[in-house]
Amino acid sequence: MVANKRALIALTSYHGPLYADGSKTGVFFVEALHPFKNYRARGYEVDFVSETGTFGWDDHSLTEDFLNGQDKKDYETKDSDLYKALAKVKKPSEINAADYSIFFASAGHGTLFDYPTAKGLQSLAADIYDKGGIVAAVCHGPAIFDGLNDKKTGKNILNGKAITGFTDIGETMLGVDTIMKEMNLLSVEDIAKKYNVKFLSPIGPWDDYSITDDRIITGVNPASAGSTATRSMDALEKQMN
Repeated sequence: MVANKRALIALTSYHGPLYADGSKTGVFFVEALHPFKNYRARGYEVDFVSETGTFGWDDHSLTEDFLNGQDKKDYETKDSDLYKALAKVKKPSEINAADYSIFFASAGHGTLFDYPTAKGLQSLAADIYDKGGIVAAVCHGPAIFDGLNDKKTGKNILNGKAITGFTDIGETMLGVDTIMKEMNLLSVEDIAKKYNVKFLSPIGPWDDYSITDDRIITGVNPASAGSTATRSMDALEKQMN
């Protein structure tokens, strides 16, 4: 492969109802912020893509429970490199997969609505993987794997791999497990079962926990977004050396 230090971060386009309090889900802010910062810190160019070229923030991701300290400052700094990159979010048809060595699926519950049928995003991920690149996903981001096939084998890209992602216990703790069932949304654990993939859980659902299985990198929750991105770079650079 001809590797380059460029990462493509996927965002969910779904910005709509989910939570019992009537608030919207969408992109979970730190799950886009932390990977972006980690990639840039190691000299990677970063672009954003969503299936429709649009996105919105998950309302709960902007509350004090999940957004404080430096993360909150980064959210409020609207002239930052992050916001400049987000202002240029592209559609899959505007992206050349050959320009990137890492595909990173960021998350938020919105991904459960659109990633499994986001054929444009899945095609980009498949192309990047096919040329020896890395496919990474954090939290609910592994929803991208539902229907994503390896171009060489025709089988699901996770075939023979182990993954992690947001746990069913975590869904229950957030009080959205019943809502998800009513909306016919598969959890990440459901997707792992669907494709007979080994699912690894952290000791606690909120621990920073990410795993590497060859060129598939996954992380479990918002706290793991940074480490998932770091693992993806480590995996790529191991191949480059």
